[in-house]
Amino acid sequence: MILKYDVIVIGGGHAGCEAATASANMGAKTLLVTMDMNKIAQMSCNPAVGGIAKGQIVREIDALGGQMGLVTDATAIQFRMLNRSKGPAVWSPRAQCDRGKFIWKWRSVLDATPNLDVWQDQADELLVESISINSQQAKRVVGVKTIWGAELRAKAVIITAGTFLNGLMHIGRRMVPGGRIAEPAVPHFTESITQHGIRSARMKTGTPVRIDKRSVHFEDMERQDGENGYYKFSYMGEQRPLQQLPCWVCYTNEQVHETLRSGLADSPLYNGQIQSIGPRYCPSIETKLMTFPDRPQHLLFLEPEGEDTNEMYLNGFSSSLPMDVQIEALKKIPALRDIKVYRPGYAIEYDFFDPTQLKHSLESKIIEGLFMAGQVNGTTGYEEAGGQGTLAGINAALMAGSVSRGNDTANETFELKRDEAYIGVLVDDLVTKGVDEPYRMFTSRAEYRILLRQDDADARLTEKAYELGIAKRDRYDWWMEKKQHIEEIENFCKTYPIKPKLVNGALESIGSTPLVYGCKLEDLVARPELNFETLYSIVPELHERVENLPNRKEEIAEAAEIHIKYKGYIERERQVAEKMHRLENIKIKGKFDYSNLNAISTEARQKLEKIQPVTLAQASRIPGVSPSDINAMLVLLGR
Repeated sequence: MILKYDVIVIGGGHAGCEAATASANMGAKTLLVTMDMNKIAQMSCNPAVGGIAKGQIVREIDALGGQMGLVTDATAIQFRMLNRSKGPAVWSPRAQCDRGKFIWKWRSVLDATPNLDVWQDQADELLVESISINSQQAKRVVGVKTIWGAELRAKAVIITAGTFLNGLMHIGRRMVPGGRIAEPAVPHFTESITQHGIRSARMKTGTPVRIDKRSVHFEDMERQDGENGYYKFSYMGEQRPLQQLPCWVCYTNEQVHETLRSGLADSPLYNGQIQSIGPRYCPSIETKLMTFPDRPQHLLFLEPEGEDTNEMYLNGFSSSLPMDVQIEALKKIPALRDIKVYRPGYAIEYDFFDPTQLKHSLESKIIEGLFMAGQVNGTTGYEEAGGQGTLAGINAALMAGSVSRGNDTANETFELKRDEAYIGVLVDDLVTKGVDEPYRMFTSRAEYRILLRQDDADARLTEKAYELGIAKRDRYDWWMEKKQHIEEIENFCKTYPIKPKLVNGALESIGSTPLVYGCKLEDLVARPELNFETLYSIVPELHERVENLPNRKEEIAEAAEIHIKYKGYIERERQVAEKMHRLENIKIKGKFDYSNLNAISTEARQKLEKIQPVTLAQASRIPGVSPSDINAMLVLLGR
């Protein structure tokens, strides 16, 4: 049987769901292929969305018309804004979700998306054909074959297979093939891709034990409640409808560590059983013991899996030690002395593909029409996967509706720069620098953090998404209304004069801050010790303007206040970004034979030859390419 589509998405995880809905919402006839329709967008590890920099990515997905923010708001059981003690450039939303309801909410989204079909099956072989472009032979994807004999044909294929490609799970010395606990691995598919010259390697990740909350002594733990304010992930989302639940904090101790060390001989990480590299920033508990041998305790978070289940997730205790060692060690924690577990933690190894063989559109440089997104590109995290999936879905849909490349017509692509989105930083890091460990996004990876705040993702991306057709009219109209209200408040603050009075012979003050003649309200807002809340009593007109906003007044007021308070920093960072754009505009693809370019270092020649950057700016971000190498190339270009 042969089925024909514009775009086929392989894998129903977070990358696959965002890719499929993005493609379909742009009008491409799309097919999502998944092994189990009942585990769509499964939260394989922690049932939480967001976190440092990850929360910004989710808001960007939402601003682009994606679904993760909406699904998270609908299924959140705890919400927190992280980094509130620091500046707004690094504020990051995070939500604990109901795992089961998250899946079924995503199912309802997929079912309601026009142009999107779902096919339950397993990909077995990538179908590729040879084509001639400008008298040169090239390769183009034409579809996939499945284990049940279906032949699925399309103009573009997006691979979002997560940890399933040749997945191998480890608990102690036992190894079982699988992509997730109780789910089969996908053999053969990697080999059908690498035979065409695409490089693959292995990575490792893991997940903690799951605990029955009825066996926990919560009186021996520290309660951590969420926030009940106005914050949401989606700019279109409604207030969280589910019951809000607490998380709980406890610590390991020396007895726990001693028990864990006794099992290290049977640890797959330390007996040679696992050779691949795991995530640096989400290490297993045994890795923590080896890396920080003098630390007497490690922080653990016990988090709910849902509002109507007893299952809880022990964040910070990822492990692949033998199950008896894991459970015995946990019982040395006072609050967990009587614990019952649903299953122990485990590690999993899986295949990924070298992301330096991708373009910034996430299309393969080797096989035309083949896109990759998520953990198959060497990343870790639902949010990084969702961001890549959104970008890949957009570009696959653009390709499916574009003119054939055989006519020398350049196809339209959608790419995000490093000063436009964390998704842009993520993709540029992947395709320019590659990965030698699972990639995780942090605010420190972005050089334009003040421009990439969580509060202004809609300002950066929604109009672009509307032009593409992925963001719908209601989202665009709301952004334009919000934009107008922000500008009105900013203009009011810019023009409203402050007229201080004399109090006991001295000028009036706000707290310890004296007012001065001739200043405007924006001058007060810009002071670090003042904010809208403290100024409402001094300027009732400001409070009245905010209170009279038709909806989302707190969100609008905060956005206006941040614009005013950090105006100078925002402008300075934008100027720096614009200078870098000059290098982005200098195209170097095909202009140099790097192997014979003696004006640059040997390391630079090797790296440039491998990656083949499109612009001089991309070349400048490749590790091993120095500023002097860039200057030499500028001279050779006559600049």
